[in-house]
Amino acid sequence: MSVIALAVALGGSALGPASHAGAVGNLSTVHVGLTTVATKLKAPLAVAWRPGDATMYVAEQGGRIRRVVGGRITGQAARLTVSTGGERGLLGMAFSRGGTKLYVDYTDTNGNTRVDELTMRGKTAPKKLRRMLLFQSQPFANHNGGHVAVGSDGTIYIAFGDGGGSGDPNGNGQNPNTLLGKIVRISPNPAGGSPYSIPADNPFVGQAGARGEVWMYGLRNPWRFSFDRANGDMWIGDVGQNLYEEIDYAPAGQKGINWGWSLREATHPYNGGAEPPGGRDPIIERPHTAGDCAITGGYVYRGTAIPALVGAYLYGDYCTGKVFAAEQQGGTVVQNVDLGINVPALTSFGQDLNGELYAVSQTGSVYRITPA
Repeated sequence: MSVIALAVALGGSALGPASHAGAVGNLSTVHVGLTTVATKLKAPLAVAWRPGDATMYVAEQGGRIRRVVGGRITGQAARLTVSTGGERGLLGMAFSRGGTKLYVDYTDTNGNTRVDELTMRGKTAPKKLRRMLLFQSQPFANHNGGHVAVGSDGTIYIAFGDGGGSGDPNGNGQNPNTLLGKIVRISPNPAGGSPYSIPADNPFVGQAGARGEVWMYGLRNPWRFSFDRANGDMWIGDVGQNLYEEIDYAPAGQKGINWGWSLREATHPYNGGAEPPGGRDPIIERPHTAGDCAITGGYVYRGTAIPALVGAYLYGDYCTGKVFAAEQQGGTVVQNVDLGINVPALTSFGQDLNGELYAVSQTGSVYRITPA
């Protein structure tokens, strides 16, 4: 199965207080379509925008970051030397709040994960201005995670899979002393000889037997997470093992959450079966019997082109290509509908500076989700 097909599964559960920025309309009446905005890309996996720049930057799995303006590929912003095939390659990228830096996550030629900081000069990131922020060895070729996001305070969030193999053979998901099977949070500011520093308010700072970088744990292979730009709520797509895909949801500011893997696959027993103390179930679960194989996490829609969709969370599946919209209230999903659009080999979603959403196909195209 491809890098995308294995990378995404989603979930949620009863959470207590949760953010909700306004009621969503009846999602079953929403009509949307797909408008092609880029073609002839080579295995695109991620898109990003920077402040004050109309360019759409597209990460190709083979290591290139392409510039797209007005539907045309206008050049190359950077090229990384990566290992490719399966779930390896250039997997994610995100611009800093001011747009002067670009953070990229990729597997190097040995298959290990690197997160680098690229400095932009105009619309290009020269290789000589690149520095490595974080390195993580990978025991297997799959479950590399790879998504990167920048928080409102400039800290960097990075998704790591459990290191691969079937069923988390090394027990990384439940081990807080490794970055594997986690979402981590770091500051790009160097400290103490390290190329990055650990924010003091991270949940495991100072705890014995735990890495201070860890923000959340118990994840199998988080493939795309995002923050709702209206309220800071966090949504995570985490790939399932054999039977279930899941979407995880956490109200703004919650941290240190254990999402259960590999004791649980979505809401079901796996290794050990019982939900760990303080564990949390997904908010959305999709069985493979519905045709899903790898859920691709997306974004809460905050654009203006489709008013009836505002406040809904969009996500999809790599195998079926279907795109869904869900609404949560108080940590419980109250609507979850098929939007009736199909993106072949759906690898990622993107959100531009205006809050409009895009869908990325590994076959080489990027689409904007538009009213129909």
